[in-house]
Amino acid sequence: MYPLTRLRYLTSGESHGPGLYSVLEGVPAGLPLTEDYINFQLARRQKGHGRGGRMKIEKDQVHIKAGVRHGATLGAPIALEVLNRDWKNWENEMAVGPPQGPLKRVVTRPRPGHADLVGGLKHQFRDLRNVLERASARETTARVACGAICRRLLEELGVTIAGHVLQVGEIASQVTPTSAAEIQEKTEDLPLRCLDAEAEAKMVALIDEAKKNGDSLGGIFEVFVDGLVPGLGSYVQWDRKLDGRLAQAILSIQAVKGMEIGDGYMAAQSFGSQIHDAIGYDAEQKKFYRMNNRAGGLEGSMTNGMPLVVRGFLKPISTLYRPLKSVDIETKENFEASVERSDTCAIAAAAVIGEAVVAITLADAYLEKFGGDSLEELKRNLKGYQEQIEAY
Repeated sequence: MYPLTRLRYLTSGESHGPGLYSVLEGVPAGLPLTEDYINFQLARRQKGHGRGGRMKIEKDQVHIKAGVRHGATLGAPIALEVLNRDWKNWENEMAVGPPQGPLKRVVTRPRPGHADLVGGLKHQFRDLRNVLERASARETTARVACGAICRRLLEELGVTIAGHVLQVGEIASQVTPTSAAEIQEKTEDLPLRCLDAEAEAKMVALIDEAKKNGDSLGGIFEVFVDGLVPGLGSYVQWDRKLDGRLAQAILSIQAVKGMEIGDGYMAAQSFGSQIHDAIGYDAEQKKFYRMNNRAGGLEGSMTNGMPLVVRGFLKPISTLYRPLKSVDIETKENFEASVERSDTCAIAAAAVIGEAVVAITLADAYLEKFGGDSLEELKRNLKGYQEQIEAY
């Protein structure tokens, strides 16, 4: 994480261990916060057509263990715990101490596309379960919990975040959102969080076909953010550039292999006259604005006051129920790869995880610029900056 960070977090836990754990440091004192608020976001992560059997077992519920008193943050590190219900079926396999009897779920046949083989080589593991348990996207439960707290902080600062699905396989949505509020209102109860009903129906059918064939699918999700002040981030040093920090956050999500801000890939194929956003000034509201938002809300690695638009490109899940060829690390013989319980397509969940990591990054950017050990101080500093901009 870049050197001047005000906000930092760590996650811990294995997919089939006792639980997922996290510590979030840097949240100012006085932020109203409840477990129910975080649990709502955790429930959103579990939804979506194409999820696997694990989501029928788990009902993720957070337990705040430190850093909150009487419904408000203390300015101290916040400790979070989410217990795994499935742990009861894995107590011997994932025991901290010596196992009671032989292990039944040793993994020696790595899955193509997963961390299995490289992680085993790196750490000299003979049982690749040591790798896959931590590399699993189950870890994102802890990140969504941290992201929920950061989202709560951003709400107090007038920022709204929403994620939706743009594409599954080759099927793409043709509907462009106008606001984060529209995304929240229209997609929350949909099977794939897609604004285009016709495209979503085709996506659902494609996921069903992939499941029938023992295959998997990826896609593209978009995170849309309203209410950001201009000037978050910086152009003066590489590690303070907000686009770089957002890219690191999005690309750190398991299975995400690409990232785009605004019309990023299209910009590479366009003339400057076609892609840059002309500037206007609204005298009544006393603010500058862009006539388009092809830059996705970032110019010179700083927010420009327009909605932030970032996208993540999710590869297909590595576990296939009709597995690809692999090699057993013990015998060196050719075998089919191991099969772990998995999703067919996790793109709807990825949109929620994308919201979480963007929320963490933006909360850090606000704290970097405006500081404040309490929410009241942070808001006061922000208000002074907003008045400065209006007088520009």
